[in-house]
Amino acid sequence: MPDLSKIAFLDFEASSLGKQGYPIEVAWVFANGEEESHLIRPAEAWTDWDVKAGRIHGISREQLTSDGAPLADVAQRMVSVLAGCALYATAPSWDGKWLSKLLRTAGLPRHALRLEDTEMAHKRIMRMVLREAHVPADRHRSLMQDILAQAQRTDDELGPAAHRALADARREQRLWHDIFRRAEETAARFHQDMGGESQAANETTSSAANKISAPSDASSTPKSTAQ
Repeated sequence: MPDLSKIAFLDFEASSLGKQGYPIEVAWVFANGEEESHLIRPAEAWTDWDVKAGRIHGISREQLTSDGAPLADVAQRMVSVLAGCALYATAPSWDGKWLSKLLRTAGLPRHALRLEDTEMAHKRIMRMVLREAHVPADRHRSLMQDILAQAQRTDDELGPAAHRALADARREQRLWHDIFRRAEETAARFHQDMGGESQAANETTSSAANKISAPSDASSTPKSTAQ
């Protein structure tokens, strides 16, 4: 069983996707359900703003000024809570950019926290479950593909992302748990199927052995002795 307090899913919202864009909201959700969300008050030099992006996430600059936490406080909180954890994001190239900008502006090392693609979290939990269940390695790839396809279909039914950091981080945490559950069910089903095949094979072997050892009608009838 993985340590759920050491696995977290993170999401940022940003002022724009432009070169001068900056993080305006961050949230993370641990696999055990603990979560945090913070609006980020922009630094004075952070002036870029995309009106279209604003319509998507629904956060205004005025809201950031009035309700946002100082960026240094948010950055320090992230480092204190998330350092040493496996930290995942669905778009690590973008989220990594916002994370790096936040840390550097706060005067913290840009590599104090490291992001990985959420796909890695999915692969790791599936491999862990299948290995611990002693599912043969040559079956892992096909089983994992099936698990991911099923989980993704369920996630797609929820519709597009909310484009708010906490809602999107929660969704990624739920998807990971769904994949975890499906992997356990797949491993259990695999062994049930293999057990059934083994039993059927044993029954077939036993039946064949009985036929070989059983005397035929002809051999069981005593031959008459010529007088």
